[in-house]
Amino acid sequence: MYFGVVAVGRKKFEYNPVKEVGSIKKMLKAASDEAGDKIAYKFRENKEIREVTFREFRNTTLYLGTALYDMGISNKHIAMLGENSYDWICVYLTVLQSDGVMVPIDKELSAEPMSNVLNDSDAEVIFYTKTFDKFIEENRDKFPKIKIFISIDAVENSEKALSFKKLIQKGKELYEGGERGFENIESDQMKMKMLVYTSGTTGIAKGVMLSEHNLVSIVYHGIRVSTLYGTGLSVLPYNHTYEAVPGILVYIHMHLTLCINENLKTVLKNLQTYKPYNVYLVPAFLEVFYRKIWSTAQKEGKEKALRVLIRLSNGLRKIGIDLRKQLFKSVTSAFGGNLRKIVVGGAPLRRELGEFFDSIGISVINGYGITECSPLVSVNNDEINDYETVGFPLPCCEVRIADADKDGIGEICVKGDIVMLGYYKQPELTAEVLSPDGWFRTGDYGRINELGQIIITGRKKNIIILDNGKNIFPEEIENCIQKIPYVGEVVVYGVKDERGNDIGLACQVYLSEEKMTELGIDDGAARIKTDIAEACRHLPAYKHIGRIILRDREFEKTTTAKIKRDKIDTTL
Repeated sequence: MYFGVVAVGRKKFEYNPVKEVGSIKKMLKAASDEAGDKIAYKFRENKEIREVTFREFRNTTLYLGTALYDMGISNKHIAMLGENSYDWICVYLTVLQSDGVMVPIDKELSAEPMSNVLNDSDAEVIFYTKTFDKFIEENRDKFPKIKIFISIDAVENSEKALSFKKLIQKGKELYEGGERGFENIESDQMKMKMLVYTSGTTGIAKGVMLSEHNLVSIVYHGIRVSTLYGTGLSVLPYNHTYEAVPGILVYIHMHLTLCINENLKTVLKNLQTYKPYNVYLVPAFLEVFYRKIWSTAQKEGKEKALRVLIRLSNGLRKIGIDLRKQLFKSVTSAFGGNLRKIVVGGAPLRRELGEFFDSIGISVINGYGITECSPLVSVNNDEINDYETVGFPLPCCEVRIADADKDGIGEICVKGDIVMLGYYKQPELTAEVLSPDGWFRTGDYGRINELGQIIITGRKKNIIILDNGKNIFPEEIENCIQKIPYVGEVVVYGVKDERGNDIGLACQVYLSEEKMTELGIDDGAARIKTDIAEACRHLPAYKHIGRIILRDREFEKTTTAKIKRDKIDTTL
């Protein structure tokens, strides 16, 4: 155990006591030995809730791994293509315990980029769900390196694919017969263990090479800064490291139950079904929850009463009386009644959202990560939590601001146990962002406040550089506009004339019809210009919006709800 104390200005917080993480294999064995009969996973199967213990889960990975080892493929690059599921996690933890490499595939990719990723990854084995039967059948010739196809849903083996269930059955027979080759594998923790493809919101997919050391460092040091409580609900896509590492792996190490959400439409239903204490989300979910709460309160004629209750409760808390659990039971029951912590990342968090959820008894902990850093770089602490920051760097890494301006803003650079090995088969691209002495340039801009917390100001790729040399982070302006109640989504960008000269800033806005109806707004187009001007009034003149384009549909997004800026037509 490690008990550390961090001095932050005049405040202090203790690192949470955490058991050391040796390896993924040892971590899962410890969970089985120490909490074998405890429920590890809950999920729907044939409309019923199925429960799996830590011992049952570990055994399944041993059986699957033993079958792969017997076939001589446990040391290959192994891809997984499918929706979030218990079987997805079984494949994931099996490969992480092997001497092979896990390649999670984004299920939202179209056929061509998906085939490109499979080829580039050098995957020789692929597990896939029935949703992708047609894709596999129609595109087999486009990824010739893959020799073994394993269908998660097939009942029997066929000429085209092996059955996942039959493979586990075969492995069980071998394991119970004394085969221990897979269980005894000891892989090099500093070599590539996971190959994750990311393009963010712009650019071509890059294969990020993560080692087992990267992964266990996130698990150990992440919990030291911000811990979890009880049952969790797993929502975000497993092919993203945010859910796969700080989510899935942390729950295993802490011996906590993780409930698996089927799809985005079932989130609220599953919050009520599983009654979780924690959930990992992106701010877009909080926006939806926030607006739904106020919409419901307005429809029921309780909006004013809720505002009064929040003021009363906050006043009582200042004198040491916390009645949030009782006062806001009717509100928090929509989330199951037990929700204690929401960890968010991936996009800016509006202070208003954090303060509101805190007021009703749900802590919102903002963090910052990037796939190349496995992915967690920093996170706020439960005791010292500032919604406008992304928290304190993990104790296993260093963070510095490169080329800072007079306001201390520059590119965020990271060095330490969480930084990737590099981009797969792309040494030149790796050299552009990763220096020989280990410093990784994130491409994100920000500064560090007096308490040591990181404040993100925007993405390097998104910066608008004016002719006079001034830099504008569109995220800052978007955050101001997003505060307008009936604004659903907004993107700000610079506009130039045909000669390439600046002519000002423009924004594209998608208005929420539901919210306009609630507010009694008949013509959003007539109001939006005035409301945006008011929202940005405190900003300097060069950051004011000169042109507004209303959209008739939402922006195209990534699977983690980030707007794809490269898909926006800025010539409108």
